[in-house]
Amino acid sequence: MNLLGKLALVTGGSDGIGREIALQLKGAGANVIVTGRSVEKLQAMAALGFGTIAGDLSTPAGIDAVVAGVADKPLALLVNNAGVSSDYDLDTPETLDSAAHCIRTNLDAPIALCTRLLPVLRAQGEAAIVNVTSGLAIAPRAGGSIYCATKAGLRSYTQAIRHLLRDSNVRVIEALPPVVETNMTAGRAGKKMSAHDCAAEIVRGIRTGKSEVNAGMVKMLQLVHSISPALARRIMIRF
Repeated sequence: MNLLGKLALVTGGSDGIGREIALQLKGAGANVIVTGRSVEKLQAMAALGFGTIAGDLSTPAGIDAVVAGVADKPLALLVNNAGVSSDYDLDTPETLDSAAHCIRTNLDAPIALCTRLLPVLRAQGEAAIVNVTSGLAIAPRAGGSIYCATKAGLRSYTQAIRHLLRDSNVRVIEALPPVVETNMTAGRAGKKMSAHDCAAEIVRGIRTGKSEVNAGMVKMLQLVHSISPALARRIMIRF
């Protein structure tokens, strides 16, 4: 995809991977609008020349705000990046609220935005949807059951709509990051990919027309999974 002059929307684009994607898309010549919940972080992005839309994508009002903010613009690239983790505990029913919030943000919101913004994307000569899932969409870890479920669901949805849109002008891309150094993973031990490097692989995939971008160590996970899905699951379940 030629990004020069294209209008892109990056959800969760004021922090973490989303911020880096936004910066690199802008560096490639795209006009970029970012969404987020933090007024301060959105103000910082606006100061860098980004368009901004405030909204909590776990709510209908937040989704409405994002759709209204771009519905009359020549949107050519939708990057569904916004995501949250969950404090869900199988033995604690009270954490079902956290689970529901995670599902609404990570799965319901991307589906809603893909559906509601598709007419705008179809109206462009060249367009793309990028759904950011996770290596955990391939094989889950027990400690993040709801997060993994949302990412696996989004992976399945992405593969399905890619087929549905195969003869259209809208390319559908899945980006699968590994563990990345962000606020969400703060305090977690182990090797992490930088948000900058992860975003660079995703943006490169957009520019070169890939259907799936396996970033960092996800390449190895995909290889193991292709040989033995059961082995991949055994490795990741305790990760």
